[in-house]
Amino acid sequence: MARGSFLKREMLVTGGAGFIGSNFIRFAQRADPHIRIHNLDALTYAGSRENLVGLPDPDRHHLIQADICDQARVEELLRDKGIRSIVHFAAESHVDRSIAGPAPFIQTNIVGTFALLEAARRVWLEEAGFGPEEVRFHHVSTDEVYGSLGPEDPPLPETAPYSPNSPYAASKAASDHLVRAYAHTYGLPVTVSNCSNNYGPYQLPEKLIPLVIGNAVSGKSLPLYGDGRQVRDWLYVGDHCSALWRILQEGRPGLVYHIAGGNQPTNEELVRRICSLLDDHLPDSPHRPHEKLITHVQDRPGHDRRYALDTAKIESELGWIPSESMDSGLHKTVMWYLDHEDWIRAIERRPSFQAWLALNYGKREPSR
Repeated sequence: MARGSFLKREMLVTGGAGFIGSNFIRFAQRADPHIRIHNLDALTYAGSRENLVGLPDPDRHHLIQADICDQARVEELLRDKGIRSIVHFAAESHVDRSIAGPAPFIQTNIVGTFALLEAARRVWLEEAGFGPEEVRFHHVSTDEVYGSLGPEDPPLPETAPYSPNSPYAASKAASDHLVRAYAHTYGLPVTVSNCSNNYGPYQLPEKLIPLVIGNAVSGKSLPLYGDGRQVRDWLYVGDHCSALWRILQEGRPGLVYHIAGGNQPTNEELVRRICSLLDDHLPDSPHRPHEKLITHVQDRPGHDRRYALDTAKIESELGWIPSESMDSGLHKTVMWYLDHEDWIRAIERRPSFQAWLALNYGKREPSR
C-alpha cells in the first residue's frame, strides 16, 4: 500500500477547534477535496466554535465535543467512522497557566495522549490488524521539551536530550515519550513533530503576538517579561500546517521531525516590529508611536532564555521549507487581526476568556 494512503480515509483531529488545529483543518480541506475530518475537541477556553466559522467545506467536517481522555468514545469513533489517521493537537499549552495550576496539563497532555494511544492500539492493531502504511498517529509537540539554549548554542537536532523546565514542557515531554514507547513496544505507526512558536490567524488574545496587537490598538500597556531579551523561533501557522501535511504524506513511521520558521528576534524586537506595522496601518491612531506603550514587568519564574530547532531533517528528507519570512508573516497576522474584529469580540465575550481577563487584569502579561 502506498505511503500516505491513510489520508484517503477519514481523519481524526484532536483539538481542532483551537488555534493550530483549526488552521490545519482549513489547510487539509484545501489540500484534499475528499478527506473528511472528525474534530474531537472539549471546547475548553482554548477551543472555540468561532474558529470553525467559514471552513472551506463544512460538510466534510464533523465536530465532536468530547474529552480526549474518554478512551471509549475515541475507540467508538475509530470503529464507526473508519478513521485511519489521527493528528493530535489537543493540549493545555499556556506556560503561565501551567505554573499557576499544573493539574490540567498532566490530565490532558499525558493522560489524554495515553487514552488516544490505547484507543488506536486496540482498534487499529488488535482488532483490525492494520499495517504500518494503512494507519498513522501523528503527535504534535513543542520545542520547549528541550529546555533553554544559550545565546551561542546551535539549533537542536531531533536527537537532542530532553530537559523541560516548566510543568507545561514536562507534560509535553512525557506525552512524547509515551508516543515513542507505543511505536517501539506495540508497533503503532507514529510520527512526531516538535515545532517552534506558532503565530497567525485565530490565536487566542492571551498569546504574545495577538496580545500585543490588541493592547496596542486599544492604547494599553505592552508588557515584556524581564529584560525582553528572550529569544524564540517564530513559525507562521500556515507553514506549520504545510509541514504537518508533508509529514503525513511522506514521513516515515517512527521518526521525529523538527518544524521551525528560522526567525529568532528577541521578544522586545518582535514587539517593536509589531508596533511599527501598526504605526503604518493605523496612521490616525492616537497611540502612535505604539512602541511608547512598551512596559517591562517582573520576569516569569524559570523563564527559558532561548529555543531553536534544527530543521535540516525535514528539509532534506521531505523537501519542506517555510514560505513566510518574519516580515511577511507578521504583516499577514497584523492585517488579519485588524480585519477580524468580529472574531475578537466573540472570543472576548466567552466566559472562559472573561475569567482569564479577571485573573490577569492590570497585567496582561504575554505568554512564552
